[in-house]
Amino acid sequence: MNILDWLRERPWTRWVVLGLGAVIVVGLGWAGWAAWKSRYESHGSMAFAQARALVAQVQIPGAAADARDRADKALQGVIADYPRLSSVAQAAYLLGSLRFAAARYPQARSSFELARDRTGSSSLAALAGLDIGYCWEAEKNYEAAEKAYLAAISGAKPKDFLYEEAMVDAARAQELGGKRAAAVETYQRLLKDLPETRRAEEIRSRVASLQTEATKP
Repeated sequence: MNILDWLRERPWTRWVVLGLGAVIVVGLGWAGWAAWKSRYESHGSMAFAQARALVAQVQIPGAAADARDRADKALQGVIADYPRLSSVAQAAYLLGSLRFAAARYPQARSSFELARDRTGSSSLAALAGLDIGYCWEAEKNYEAAEKAYLAAISGAKPKDFLYEEAMVDAARAQELGGKRAAAVETYQRLLKDLPETRRAEEIRSRVASLQTEATKP
């Protein structure tokens, strides 16, 4: 009796064998995926490390004229070649910072937006959100900057990361945009939310100054 005849006479055995076969196939598939993922992370992390080294060279006094371009291209390569890399949001954030320092504000903003959208870290998302606002503010688009600062802490509590920083930034954008009453309201809200803030005196002084300016003819 061959194996096929034996399986036909014992249908329950056939299903057991088929089930075991399916488990083996799935197991091999998972093992293959895990191996691929491990290699992907390893290669991507190595590329990111090399890109960071190039970024570090940009900070060195007397750096080569093309150092910034090489670092920019290396970070772009990491993002394009390894979009599923666990640290791709960090690469995008670093690229944004590099571009912001070069006054390439629209490009920097795009990188910060990618970092915000791809990260699983609420802290990095908040940082990227603030930097989006800084890009808008550098371009003198104070309305967009205000919205970006407030969006960075949407749903946050007063003692959460960057809440105070974002509120001060939002009030500053409101001032620069000519919205003095809104700025006063934002500053006062911050004092109410964080009465012990180290910036309390500075904020009160700013509120007093804005209120004085509002009474001038």
